[in-house]
Amino acid sequence: MKLRDEYRSPDLAHSLAQKIARMVTRPWTLMEVCGGQTHAIVRYGIDRLLPPTVSLVHGPGCPVCVTPVEYVDKAIELALRREIILCSFGDMLRVPGSHGDLLAVKARGADVRVVYSPLDALTIAKANPQREVMFFAVGFETTAPANAMAAYRARQEGLQNFSMLVSHVLVPPALRAILDAPTNHIQGFLAAGHVCTIMGFEEYEPIAAHYHVPIVVTGFEPVDILEGIYLCVRQLEAGRAEVENQYARSVRRAGNLPAQKMMREVFQVRPRRWRGLGDIGESGLGLAETYAELDAERRFGQVDLNDEQSEDCMSGLVLRGERKPTECPAFGGRCTPEHPLGVTMVSTEGACAAYYRYGRLRVESKS
Repeated sequence: MKLRDEYRSPDLAHSLAQKIARMVTRPWTLMEVCGGQTHAIVRYGIDRLLPPTVSLVHGPGCPVCVTPVEYVDKAIELALRREIILCSFGDMLRVPGSHGDLLAVKARGADVRVVYSPLDALTIAKANPQREVMFFAVGFETTAPANAMAAYRARQEGLQNFSMLVSHVLVPPALRAILDAPTNHIQGFLAAGHVCTIMGFEEYEPIAAHYHVPIVVTGFEPVDILEGIYLCVRQLEAGRAEVENQYARSVRRAGNLPAQKMMREVFQVRPRRWRGLGDIGESGLGLAETYAELDAERRFGQVDLNDEQSEDCMSGLVLRGERKPTECPAFGGRCTPEHPLGVTMVSTEGACAAYYRYGRLRVESKS
């Protein structure tokens, strides 16, 4: 049996679901942090295999979704300048700013280019020395090493026309913010396996101990997720709160040390605003002082943060795990992937997009 087939085995999945059902004695609420895990849960109906006493809620693990609207507005402002070529991954193009998105300004003639690696933006900068090339660098720790490498290479090669608009965020501070919230009802977490492939899981251990919540590093296939749920519920039932590694085939406790070294070389930790969660101290990455010449904010002007929040949808509540997508009155009617009101319907990793794509178009109850 191939590895992927093994981790998608219906027999293994049903066996794990039965083990969970036999073990659970009281209600538990778990949050999967990663948007990729959310899509797998909804696509394969993993939540429907679970007993009614085990509830899954969806966290802020969609990097596109948590990018502040002000950074999207800044990217749009820069894209409209004739001297700038803006490079971005494709999933950022339809993320709504205050008055439109990057796809709309591209349709109006702005030079917005989709790239598949930040190194592609370096190639574009070399081919267009008379233009300013800016890369919109967003994401969690997963994409930070590649973006750091692009900055490192640009500096090594002396590229004068390359810059980065950086809005990187870090997972552990977001977990602390969720657990500190007075409305928190999360009792355990499934941590994102790809983030931990880079960072390891040592930094989760103080969180588990301080808040007394189990955290299970989990992969993305159906059996991965069900095994992660099983391990998390087993801890809860036993009164334990530790970090366990379900995704041992990819994750080591210390993570990827060369990738972390590259991140430390290029970035420094700083406060960051999250869409849907607000300001979280020491929760982001920005370019270090030694790379200041590549900082698009220093080159073209700072991003102006404000406290205005859209009231058009419940995406913020969805990102905090306080609402399911189907609880939003706009979901599936006024808000669809073709005409999204919020980021969780735009992104391929957004919870609302997952519910819409896989037919969860009505409020579902386990009662």
